Amino acid sequence: MEGLLQPTHLFFILLIVLILFGPGKLPELGKGLGKGIREFKDAMRGGMEGSSDKKEEKKEENKAEEEKKS
Repeated sequence: MEGLLQPTHLFFILLIVLILFGPGKLPELGKGLGKGIREFKDAMRGGMEGSSDKKEEKKEENKAEEEKKS
């Protein structure tokens, strides 16, 4: 088994985090990490939706220009 995230590696990483931050801080750190990931996902979705809105606006502008030319 080769790789960076083997079960024993994950165990030692979690153990080091527990030693550094203590058991009282872990729920707070997890909550902050989850909130950050959620905000990132929402921003990514918003960016994608925003780009589709811009495409629709460009289509409407092109139609308006074509109507003016006719």
